[in-house]
Amino acid sequence: MRASVQFSIVLVTAPNRNVARRLARAALEERLVACANLLPGTESHYWWQGKIEHGREVLIVFKTTRCLLGALEKLILVKHPYDTPEFLVLPVSAGTERYLDWLATSTCEERQAKPARR
Repeated sequence: MRASVQFSIVLVTAPNRNVARRLARAALEERLVACANLLPGTESHYWWQGKIEHGREVLIVFKTTRCLLGALEKLILVKHPYDTPEFLVLPVSAGTERYLDWLATSTCEERQAKPARR
């Protein structure tokens, strides 16, 4: 196991599986994340506009590097259908060396080698 401060887990909820898949695909295509796990069947209870609401959602767990958090946040805010999408960042304090190496090469390093899109 290796200590790390360069990696993050980002939690984003989506209204359904199709939206979650689109967000995951967009983040992967831009090399902003190494992986996106979709957890359907999440039951959310929350305050919204002065009332307690609830609904079914899909939780997306993104694995990324800290250097890409700003770009990932921008992508989610642009492509997400919610007015106020969830975007919570959790630091990764440690992980297996092989997994963290894979995470790094699947995001920042690959993204730098990828030609910029217009």
